[in-house]
Amino acid sequence: MNKSSRQSRRRYGRRSRQQNSWCRQRHSSERCMTGPRQRSQDSGHDNEESPSTSSNTNGDSSAPDLPGYYFDPEKNRYFRLLPGHNNCNPLTKESIQQKEMERKRLRLLEEEEKKKKKVARVGFNASSFLRKSQLGFLNVNSYCRLAHELRVSCMERKRVHIQRSNPSTLTSDQFSLILADTNSDRLFTVNNDTEGAKYGIISLSGLKTPALKVQMLENFYFTSRKVNSVCWASLNHLDSHVLLCLLGFAQTPGCATLIPASLFTSSHPERTLTWHMAEFTLQFLVECVDRRGMLCSFRIPGAWSCAWCLNIQANTCFSTGLSRRVLLTNVVTGHRQSYRTNSDVLAQQFAVMTPLLFNGCRSGEIFAIDLRSRSQGKSRKATRLFHDSAVTSLRILQEEQSVMASDMAGKIKLWDLRAMKCIRQYEGHVNEYACLPLHVHEEEGILVAVGQDCYTRIWSLQDAHLLRTIPSPYPASKANIPSVAFSSQLGGFQGTPGLLMAVKQDLYYFSYS
Repeated sequence: MNKSSRQSRRRYGRRSRQQNSWCRQRHSSERCMTGPRQRSQDSGHDNEESPSTSSNTNGDSSAPDLPGYYFDPEKNRYFRLLPGHNNCNPLTKESIQQKEMERKRLRLLEEEEKKKKKVARVGFNASSFLRKSQLGFLNVNSYCRLAHELRVSCMERKRVHIQRSNPSTLTSDQFSLILADTNSDRLFTVNNDTEGAKYGIISLSGLKTPALKVQMLENFYFTSRKVNSVCWASLNHLDSHVLLCLLGFAQTPGCATLIPASLFTSSHPERTLTWHMAEFTLQFLVECVDRRGMLCSFRIPGAWSCAWCLNIQANTCFSTGLSRRVLLTNVVTGHRQSYRTNSDVLAQQFAVMTPLLFNGCRSGEIFAIDLRSRSQGKSRKATRLFHDSAVTSLRILQEEQSVMASDMAGKIKLWDLRAMKCIRQYEGHVNEYACLPLHVHEEEGILVAVGQDCYTRIWSLQDAHLLRTIPSPYPASKANIPSVAFSSQLGGFQGTPGLLMAVKQDLYYFSYS
């Protein structure tokens, strides 16, 4: 009896140990799936916000990342992630990120409406600036720069009413681009619709508070091709024309087109010109239009960028950045000069005081071409700088001793052309693959850029400090990236300072308070 009872106890002990180990494994897996909830309960009832504030998708200590699962801080539990290619899947990483971005945008918009803006710097107020200026600690330039920074951090958003001669038209067309001229009294606009792209000019002469009204000049051009790049051109006088680069499609090659700005006028409605690019001849075309300007179309391969030269030695020339080539064209004579490159040229800008053309490439290289040199070799590159990603925008500063560049990795760098090194970097910009412009305003001492996340960010040029982050009025999407224009004289001489933002079919004005 004793021997049989000992054997039965051994068998029972083995079974109980197996059951206990299986139960421990099950309980451990359950704790893994509901760990944050158990820890929040064990931490005490006084910490009621711990599940929502300490748990997020970044995988912190309270809610670790599990492969194939997503932790929802609101419901305080994990959910399984399904493959993203399933169109019926309600829960993917993209939808989670979109939901989180939308929550952040709404929170920032609510803070702006309640005027709960944080001061960009410690002691950032007008009284301290004035006191330091009176004591001699600030010169006039520093005082004006800090005053602009203070006003930028306190700008308020207002909607602008766009007046049209025919209110029933173009109300649904969405802005894809706005570009201010040198005096900031006009905006060249590209509007997308279901059939293609339409061009127009907005006069900012009526942009006065409190009644914010602007006039849309209705002489629209139309094209079914994508607009890759736009810049103002000074052929007859300052900003007399607009230069556009259009992408080719099917059997139709790309082209660079010079449009007189005088054609966009509301004083002569009978002269309204509708122009379809596909019907244009592909040969070099020069046509006089009512003796007011010149309309030119140049057949070129697909162009990524364009720039107009203001240097006196080549003031009738423009450049187009092509695939592995730079093409310099004289508008009057039609003469062309080609420069070979090692990569696609995505950004261009001419220097004014020296005959140099700066180019930013997909390979990350920034180089300058001396227009006086006819060489096709490597000796033509007067300056060579390098980014880690594709360069999408270039801006030469006024003294032409430094250049600002941004790339597809979201890096914005200020390069010293004499020392050939980066002297300042501006953090916070978001970009992955888009060609997004930079807006440099040296007189105000600020840098403006819109990221791919649809946030408009404003930095101080002096020390790269982020002064303001402005959310978009609409949910963030790849098709609704805002286009902005900033100036201290919007509307021309004695104009109002502020920021203009075009998104979807609306135009917003951020005014100085």
